[in-house]
Amino acid sequence: MNATFKNDVDLGLSAPTKYLPSKYFYDKKGDALFVEIMNMPEYYLTDAEHDIFKNQTLNLISALKINKTINFDLIELGAGDGIKTKELLKTLKQLGFKFTFIPVDISQNALNNLEKTIKKELPYISMNTKQGDYFNVLEDIKWFQKPKVILFLGSNIGNLKDGKAKEFIHKLSLALNVNDKVILGADLIKPKSIVLPAYNDSKGITKRFNINLLERINRELNANFDLNNFKHQPEYNEKEGIAKSFLVSTKKQNVEIGALNKTFTFYKNERIHTENSRKYNDTIIEDITKVSKLKIIDKLTDSKNYFADYILEKTAE
Repeated sequence: MNATFKNDVDLGLSAPTKYLPSKYFYDKKGDALFVEIMNMPEYYLTDAEHDIFKNQTLNLISALKINKTINFDLIELGAGDGIKTKELLKTLKQLGFKFTFIPVDISQNALNNLEKTIKKELPYISMNTKQGDYFNVLEDIKWFQKPKVILFLGSNIGNLKDGKAKEFIHKLSLALNVNDKVILGADLIKPKSIVLPAYNDSKGITKRFNINLLERINRELNANFDLNNFKHQPEYNEKEGIAKSFLVSTKKQNVEIGALNKTFTFYKNERIHTENSRKYNDTIIEDITKVSKLKIIDKLTDSKNYFADYILEKTAE
């Protein structure tokens, strides 16, 4: 049993406003469901960033200002299936850059799958996988000796509240050396009509993805959540620019979690907050990065201007 998972579930469900950390979506079933989500027509984020990586690869590489004669580490935080990154890997190799690809993910299952596909599709890529969450892995990255390019794509930064995002960017900055680079993927603020369907698709895949978190608690922590007694409820406030996901109890009910030796009461319409997905503009990104020594040196957007990849550089100041 994962003791951290157990403790985080206890903390979240004991809070006055119940919540569960979104990082626990990603078990084997959750990984597969998220791949389905990324392929949904409503989920524009993947296609938008893929557009940048596929059609502006040379511009992306140029913006990084990498010294072609020096071997560097290309470290991806939250690598997932790596579909966008493969476009970059192929072009870097074709252009003769020397690097080691280091994908990092909280899901060992995701890393195993990625390693298989990289070995099959890009067998010439030097690769070392690393399992863990972002904050913990930063401590290890700090000691890597070679120049670093960090990929933090998919607007994963948006899962963090602004205060936590600032803390993360600050710690990321501390883990880098002067002139190291970051590609920070950020979903841009858009109308509700575009954003909300991405978290509430017509086939109900996002619902299954959220409900799977309760199923995981049942399986790993010996709980008795009745999955039929919870519904998926996404919300998006255009002015605030934050999409939020909730699991909502459809009735008053008690849930036992055997591993905690506790019973939790849920009232009708009581919500469990499962995820934030913040949307950005230049002002918000500048505010998040100003606490660090990471400075914006370039920005690439997709053809619809839905998504941006910001290029950050660690400065001496």
